[in-house]
This record gives sequence, structure tokens and C-alpha cells, in this order.
Amino acid sequence: MHFGLITPGHYPQVAEIYLAGIKTGNATFETGVPSYELWDKKHLPFGRIALFTGNKMLGWAALSKVSDRCVYNGVAEVSIYVAPGSARIGIGTQLLIKLIEESEKNGLWTLQCGIMKENTASIKLHQKCGFRKIGYREKIGKLHGVWRDNIIMERRSRKQIFN
Repeated sequence: MHFGLITPGHYPQVAEIYLAGIKTGNATFETGVPSYELWDKKHLPFGRIALFTGNKMLGWAALSKVSDRCVYNGVAEVSIYVAPGSARIGIGTQLLIKLIEESEKNGLWTLQCGIMKENTASIKLHQKCGFRKIGYREKIGKLHGVWRDNIIMERRSRKQIFN
């Protein structure tokens, strides 16, 4: 297995894994996969990583801005998706650890995520990698006509990056 940066050429595999996450009904409020251009615009230029075996993508992770306000330049939202058939073998853990490293190399001090409360595997993964629950958003959005709650988690960097 090896890590690689996500390039436009990898996007069909990113999209396939993302679609599988959408189909679970517990990974995202999105109901369709965006074009590469929209996905590219949404995510930061660094921290777009994938784990491969040969040319096959086992999972991917990326970071998004949480706000355009300059005070939040050190804060990003985490997206992480593991391919069907690659769950529960440590792929998510490897991706999240690598994403944390990349975030700190680029001066981020806080990573955050909102996880549907039913997605216990993702909650446990994030806790394993140093995230803590900081709250929840009750009925934050509807998915297929059903109100869903999100568990809000964050991880503060342990590196001395504060100036």
C-alpha cells in the first residue's frame, strides 16, 4: 500500500468511493457526486490524499475550509471515505493519521467534522485518532425527508504552531 496525492485522473475512483458512501445513507447529506471541478473548488489544495494498492484506491481523505474569515485559516473540515471491501482493515486510520500530519505541515491547528450519529464506525475512527466530541446538532438537515442529527468532533493540534 502507498499514499498518493489525489489528481484529476484519480477522480473517477474518488467519485466511486464517494457514491458508495452516499448510498449508505449515513456518510453525508449529499445525494449525488459532484463534478471534479466542484469537488476541486470545495477542497483545500493540500491534504488531498488517497491510499492505494497498486492503482486501486482503497480510500481517500481531503480538507475543506470552514470559513472565509481569516481568523479560521487554521481550521479545516475533514472528509474521509473508505472503499467498500476495504473497511475495518485500518485504511481509515492510516488515512486520518496521514491527513493530520498534512494538516499540521500546512499550519492547521484544528480539524473538525460533523458525523451522523448513526455512523458509529466513523465516530470511533475519529476518537481513535485524537478527535473528541464537542457537541451535536439536532435535526441539522434532512436526508430523504428524514431529519438527521450530527455529532460534532474536533482535534486540536499538539504541535507548537501557535505564534
